[in-house]
Amino acid sequence: MSRRELDAAGISGPDLRDAYARCRKLNARHGRTYFLATRLLPVERRCAVHALYGFARWADDIVDDLDRGQSPEERDRLLRLLESDLVHGLRTGGGGQPVVRAVADTAGRYAIDHGLFADFLASMRSDLTVTDYPTYADLRAYMHGSAAVIGLQMLPVLGTVVPREEAAPHAAALGVAFQLTNFLRDVGEDLDRGRVYLPADLLAAHGVDRPLLEWSRRTGRHDPRIRNAFVEADAVIRTVYREAEPGIAMLEPRVRPCIRTAFVLYRGILDAVAADDYRVVHRRSVVPRRRRAVVAAAGLARILGARVRTRTTAPEPGVVAGAEGSLR
Repeated sequence: MSRRELDAAGISGPDLRDAYARCRKLNARHGRTYFLATRLLPVERRCAVHALYGFARWADDIVDDLDRGQSPEERDRLLRLLESDLVHGLRTGGGGQPVVRAVADTAGRYAIDHGLFADFLASMRSDLTVTDYPTYADLRAYMHGSAAVIGLQMLPVLGTVVPREEAAPHAAALGVAFQLTNFLRDVGEDLDRGRVYLPADLLAAHGVDRPLLEWSRRTGRHDPRIRNAFVEADAVIRTVYREAEPGIAMLEPRVRPCIRTAFVLYRGILDAVAADDYRVVHRRSVVPRRRRAVVAAAGLARILGARVRTRTTAPEPGVVAGAEGSLR
């Protein structure tokens, strides 16, 4: 991890610094869009975001890493060990695993509600047994723990110019919008894991069910019924983005460019899915690098403007290089 980030955050002690560094590596490796946006945050806040992402990613990998051939029972055992470590870490500020040490330290620094972590792990545990969702309401209940809480955890780190409870619904909606975007983009990969996250009632309205999706995945054929269902899913997700967007103006001025950049990049994934004619059963749609670079550059420009307006220092050397590097 950048020593500058660690020093700016006031993180001392080799073990804790190493724990945060591991979280940053997880973010850089698995969350390209998220990592790029994080590079636009004020330097002293990036470590906290890496810790939150790193812990969430670690738990998600326990649930989803099927390559190791672990049974659901074994993955449940590992998830419970992680939860036990987290409960201890939140209480003491420590933890046995590096991701727990980092996230427990972040939770303490920013007074993040411990209940949000319990809700998150409950949703992760449901992934071990639940493979589909009959209705959109059922899916939203799951996403409270898997996505909305991520936005709520982030809110104390980002800071607001309004009472936190006023910004909270928008932060939760942004987490949900990001996850719904992933669900649509990753339909094919989720099918390979035996899961369908798009609600069954939405699919059924267009004559689509799991067997049809599996047939399409297996044969590579693009059924118009599936396309029509995905067009509707796209429209639903864009509605959630509209619910989330007013919250950006409620954040501290210096962090708005980061969240705006993440907002535009993630919503751009929907544009990429549409441009690919909703063939996400067969392949993952991606935002072109040129487009990501343009959005990142716009984010940097907004940062400069925000820092000038608030009379803060100019962005540190390497922010632009770091953003560009994450595009490669």
